[in-house]
Amino acid sequence: MELERMGAVFSRDPSGNIAQRPFGGAGYPRTCYLADRTGHGLLHLMYEQLLKHEVFIYDEWHVARLVVEDNVVRGIIAIELRGGKLHRLHSKAVIIATGGYGRVFHTTTNALSSTGDGMGLALDAGLELMDMEFVQFHPTTLKRTGILITEGARGEGGYLLNSLGERFMANYAPTVKELASRDVVSRAEKTEIDQGRGVNGCVLLDLRHLGADRINERLPQIRELAINFAGVDPLTEPIPIRPGAHYSMGGIMTDVDGATKIKGLYAAGESACVSVHGANRLGGNSLLEAVVFGRRAGAAAVRHCLACAAPEFPDSALRDSAHDIAGILRRDNGETASALRREMTLVMEEHCGVFRDGEKLIAGLAKIREMKQRYGKVSLSDKGDYFNSELLAVLELGHMLDVAEAIAAGALARKESRGAHYRTDFPRRDDKEWLRHTVVRKEDPEFKISYKDVNISRYEPKERKY
Repeated sequence: MELERMGAVFSRDPSGNIAQRPFGGAGYPRTCYLADRTGHGLLHLMYEQLLKHEVFIYDEWHVARLVVEDNVVRGIIAIELRGGKLHRLHSKAVIIATGGYGRVFHTTTNALSSTGDGMGLALDAGLELMDMEFVQFHPTTLKRTGILITEGARGEGGYLLNSLGERFMANYAPTVKELASRDVVSRAEKTEIDQGRGVNGCVLLDLRHLGADRINERLPQIRELAINFAGVDPLTEPIPIRPGAHYSMGGIMTDVDGATKIKGLYAAGESACVSVHGANRLGGNSLLEAVVFGRRAGAAAVRHCLACAAPEFPDSALRDSAHDIAGILRRDNGETASALRREMTLVMEEHCGVFRDGEKLIAGLAKIREMKQRYGKVSLSDKGDYFNSELLAVLELGHMLDVAEAIAAGALARKESRGAHYRTDFPRRDDKEWLRHTVVRKEDPEFKISYKDVNISRYEPKERKY
């Protein structure tokens, strides 16, 4: 309702109330929506609010380092991409809101900038990441691009078909079929594909029975995406789709106000782990994490700033960052960041994807660690200062490799299946041994894993049945 007051134009039901549609795993229609452009619409809305309140925006800047001393955040070091100059930004508080890390996987719905930088910066600053093994794979993404086909397509009544024309979800979740939670649908699709009932590495999303009027009114963007990127008009043909990395339930460990163990340092949104999702986010609940807990983090940061003076900014921070970047620029004749990054994404998809097992995870973790050694010799051909995107790619890759190791290490250690984490060698959920959070911290050259008790309040965990 607050977003509506800001100007969000939500879809309406016949009575004029904000409409709600069913999403996977929910017991009743509870997801508010704006046709099939909800996230896009709210993104523009929030940006309008920034302009309205005259918030200064550092466009085309990239954070190189969180500056922390004596467990107090002092600000950041950032690169102004337009000229390559390093700047120190002195502040009382810092909020990390950098989103997820879907780009560590080869097939992902995430934007090109979703490289886990915030989580990598947090690890370097001494913070802990929590529950990184829980990666949500969305069941409906386009094969070649990974572009998301919203869950609203199934919420409106879309069917999933295999190569035999069977509505196969009846075999995996007989009562709710396509509206099972995302992990169940993704595993069902992967099983159909692996057992030879796929269509060129995909399954099919069929909307034809919904009719032209309903598709054009409620799913216009989906039709446009299918036509432009898959060459398929959903009015007349089913859309080829497959699972792709979509969302991180894990992230920087925070309390309910987004505060971390470092004074003045906060995290919010997908880069944080308040653990509002447990091991498996339901559709629509990303807004709970981004909007509701984002607001809480912002309010907490304001309270902190009003209650303290600005801490001193260490002179060494800028010098150390400049030294690190100069070291990258001086390298010659090493492999490229793009080649190493592609290799990493393929390793993560093969060894730490929808289905996992100990043997694959051990091999994948070894490959990631070997790539981290090679990363120290990555070089670039562009030594210039002006919009050096190649340097940016190198910096992003370092964080991606750290995030990839955290995911794989947590997945290997968790010898059970829970939510989005599925081990074929440990297919059952084990609350006696594993009802606990995985906590990862960076202790060069390796990561250390510990565990934290789960806080259970109103709802006791139960076996999920469809």
